[in-house]
Amino acid sequence: MPNPEAKRLSVTKHAGPLFPDFQTVDLTQDTKVQLKQCKDPLILDVPERSKRPTDASHIIFGISTTLTRLDDSIPSLLRWLPDTNAKLFVIAIKDDDVPDESKDRFHPADPKEMSELQSRMRKLRLNVTIVHPLSKRDFFSQRYFSLVRVMYDHRESNTKWISLVDDDTFFLSMPALVEMLAKFDPHEQHYVGALSEDWWSVTRYGMMGFGGAGVFVSIALAEIINSKYEDCQDRSHTSAGDIRLRECISWHTRTKLTNILDLHQIDIKNDLSGIYESGRLPLSLHHWKGGGPDGEGYPLHMMHLVADICGDCILQRWQFGNDMLLTNGFSIATYPKGGVEALDLEKMEETWDHPSVVQDSVNTNGVDHSLGPVRPKLGLKEEKMQYRLLNSTVVDGGAVRQSYLRAGVDGELDTLLELVWMDPPQPPSPDPAQG
Repeated sequence: MPNPEAKRLSVTKHAGPLFPDFQTVDLTQDTKVQLKQCKDPLILDVPERSKRPTDASHIIFGISTTLTRLDDSIPSLLRWLPDTNAKLFVIAIKDDDVPDESKDRFHPADPKEMSELQSRMRKLRLNVTIVHPLSKRDFFSQRYFSLVRVMYDHRESNTKWISLVDDDTFFLSMPALVEMLAKFDPHEQHYVGALSEDWWSVTRYGMMGFGGAGVFVSIALAEIINSKYEDCQDRSHTSAGDIRLRECISWHTRTKLTNILDLHQIDIKNDLSGIYESGRLPLSLHHWKGGGPDGEGYPLHMMHLVADICGDCILQRWQFGNDMLLTNGFSIATYPKGGVEALDLEKMEETWDHPSVVQDSVNTNGVDHSLGPVRPKLGLKEEKMQYRLLNSTVVDGGAVRQSYLRAGVDGELDTLLELVWMDPPQPPSPDPAQG
């Protein structure tokens, strides 16, 4: 229930259980299951947040991608961009870059396909404009950098920020993003972004805003970059667009990166449960379409559906009893050995593969500058039983139904846990006749 007094804590504790006893069903016999036990609805307080879309009309976003990848990104864009008044400009090509010996650097997108996709996206309340690259000779890093010119040329009187993002950058809370940017004066030169979580990547590529996390350039800084556009395009020889942007800023200004820890590039690999289960609200996440322990990625567009009910409760943690932890939209976990109280929940669980080692660095786990300190990874089954989000959907009345699955191993049955999130019932209106 939205509560103006409620705060999003690292973990909110409830003494009682979340579920009744398990019930065994045979889905080969009948897919309609009569539940024998149901708990009464549980009311959880969440921080109050207006359900009206946040006004982000002062931000212009830019993406460089292919038409196919842009089309594939619509479900995720629909979770954060519609009705915010923010504009999105997309430099689109047909295919990925072609070999260097070719006359042109890419296959241009078909204008008719561009127009059809743009029209379809606008009907979905996505304020998008799809354009061709500024030059047929531009390779990827040049097309990425040219987004600055495209967005600056389309600025309006109220434009304060331009933002360069990837087609798999996902913003979990537009209100929180707008609040973060409001701390900076856009009429001053600001370069806002995030370092990679991987220290090896930082030592190799430098103190820059890594593009997948989202890079935000104040309109004052964008004016300078735009005025030096040709020089920066000609001088830089990097194949990475975010490096080209950082080079231009360092060549022509004294502006340094403002590192925002809640923006996430996600350059670490394999099981990212430790990040998702940390209880923190990321401003952005990246590289979620693939990877993970099963290679299937993380379905953020489904995970995020619950935000329609409870706002910034996505990935919020609740503890039930001493052995169950719900990370809303991602997982439910139980801890057979010692329960939840035995864990230091202020530290992320180091579930991911250890990053590449930087020789002689005191950042021994490779993430202390961004995610650390961390706690050791738990063994699945003997120390932690994890039920991962399988599906999330909107059901009749606007409620959100979540299904969490733990696949059976070593002859065990699969276990499915389901939660239904709904708005609290409204109190009846007073009877005027009894006024």
